[in-house]
Amino acid sequence: MANSAVSIRVFSLNCWGIRYLSKECAQRYAMIGDLLSNGEHDIVLLQEVWSEKDFIGLKKKLVFSHPHSHYFKSGVIGSGLAIFSKHRIHDTFLYRYSLNGYPYMAHHGDWFGGKAVGMAIIQVGNLTANVYVTHLHAEYCREKDSYLPHRVVQAWELQQFIRHTSRGADAVILGGDLNMHPQDLGTRLLRSYTGLRDAYLETSQFDGCEDGITLIADNPFINKKELVPFEKGIRIDYILFKGSLKAEIRCDFMSTTKGSVPDKPFPYSDHEALTADLRLKPLISQETTHDNDSTHDSSKVAELVDILTEARTEVKVGLHCAERMRYTATRTGIMGLALLILELAIAAVPWLALGAEQPFPRTSFYLLAALCCTILITTFLLYLFYTMELKSLQGAEDQMRLAVGGLQERLRGVSVDHTPLRKPPEGEEPSDFDTEE
Repeated sequence: MANSAVSIRVFSLNCWGIRYLSKECAQRYAMIGDLLSNGEHDIVLLQEVWSEKDFIGLKKKLVFSHPHSHYFKSGVIGSGLAIFSKHRIHDTFLYRYSLNGYPYMAHHGDWFGGKAVGMAIIQVGNLTANVYVTHLHAEYCREKDSYLPHRVVQAWELQQFIRHTSRGADAVILGGDLNMHPQDLGTRLLRSYTGLRDAYLETSQFDGCEDGITLIADNPFINKKELVPFEKGIRIDYILFKGSLKAEIRCDFMSTTKGSVPDKPFPYSDHEALTADLRLKPLISQETTHDNDSTHDSSKVAELVDILTEARTEVKVGLHCAERMRYTATRTGIMGLALLILELAIAAVPWLALGAEQPFPRTSFYLLAALCCTILITTFLLYLFYTMELKSLQGAEDQMRLAVGGLQERLRGVSVDHTPLRKPPEGEEPSDFDTEE
């Protein structure tokens, strides 16, 4: 029947699939393939599938259970994002975040990964579902989180992308590793602005780790020191969803893996896998839903203003830091240039003195010149990078400022007249007392 409910089982997992670096990578991919090939899941959202060869291996293994798939390519080593589906994927799109860490922090590696959000439009029965998979920048130190402004901007861009691309969708599903706690600024910004609901909080039944944590201390791949001060673990992986005026969506059951896998020597990943049983029900035209009504209630609008103001503060902190680093790079480059000019001046002495001996050894001269050139090239590249970072932060802050203004107007109930000013007759100066029409 046209108005009958449709059930979808969604699976999400950060695979931790860094070839040659992640422990037991090949064996764990085989385990993941075996788990998914039983066909119990309708939509599979994977993160950190860094090698396309591993994606192709999974694709071959899931060709019968999940015939439709897509791998999102981005950055130097890829986005790591992949979708497998029983239902046909009609369209896909990838948006790469404008900020994603620093290239010189190679030991963290986020910048090389090209973090992004991937979208797939899937037809489920008579309903259209926009399915999103993403992976945000990691938090390496909670006390001194130098990546917080980047992650806030990523959350801002993620909610913008979802809002602007899901207007025609009957249902929206987002799964992935957000690298943010439930009450973190980025999570609140994402959920409040989009109206997305947390499957863990909305589910009727839950079976999994305590408090829904997805990075548990008992996982053998986890360094427990990285979880301090959270002794049991943290919840940073999510399945979020919302309906529309055409369909309502509910979460009937949710589960997570619990570390060890039966009859296996190690778990699927350093993260726990999430599974959510969602029920989509078409609505008749007279029915209404509040899933996409997150910016109409005055209390929610006031909450949004507070969250956006907090987000602007964090972005401004990032702006000041980027300006300071660009200034440091500029000053270091000027010092390197001055040193190079001084060296060239000293090297010109023999020619000006008509045959005088070189004041210092030739080898030292070349080494010092190489050092100066290295400093100049490095500082120039850093200057360009920090300039790009500043532009992205300024752009996000400008967007947030406009959004806050619009929300405050809505909160006050003020209607702004956008009619342009009347142009005075040619040759006549506009009067100071002219009013807007």
